[in-house]
Amino acid sequence: MTPPTSRTWARRGHTPVIRVRERSQRRFSIVALACYKQGERSRLVFRPKRHIDHKRGGRRSFTWTDCRDLLTTAHQQLGAPFVLVRDSLNVHPDARLQAFIGTRDWITAYRLPPYAPDLNPVEGIWSLVRRAGQNNTAFTDPDHLMHVLRRTLRELQYRSETIDGCLAATGLTLTTSRRQAQ
Repeated sequence: MTPPTSRTWARRGHTPVIRVRERSQRRFSIVALACYKQGERSRLVFRPKRHIDHKRGGRRSFTWTDCRDLLTTAHQQLGAPFVLVRDSLNVHPDARLQAFIGTRDWITAYRLPPYAPDLNPVEGIWSLVRRAGQNNTAFTDPDHLMHVLRRTLRELQYRSETIDGCLAATGLTLTTSRRQAQ
């Protein structure tokens, strides 16, 4: 809940100060898919998760079942098969998730190199979320933080040109494979 800071302005001689309470032990995770299809509007599918039981030995990140549910939801929303380009999130190599992906004919999966955030359009989304919703904000409680994150991501969902810009920033382009072109 410690806010990221960015440049701001103030009257000459008055330094802006943001008061922050102690660091919170509460933890949130958000997973997202940036969905692109030629000739259609780009989409953003996301799922936030609040980790409540992390002090009792619970997992402090997404599980393979959370990723499975997100992929299923994306398939239902898109209504078509899709290509999944995965990064190095710690749950992606899980054998159960790999088995799930392998048994679904509507998912074709590829993996990004081990550390390549510049090839992942979702990293651009996170950058926009940090700049748009969290700059110079001291959150009053975890619910306030989650409210701001959800609102910022919902606003991005309706800005397909911004989601397209995140893909353009990677230098990657949408292409049709030879099999589909024939």
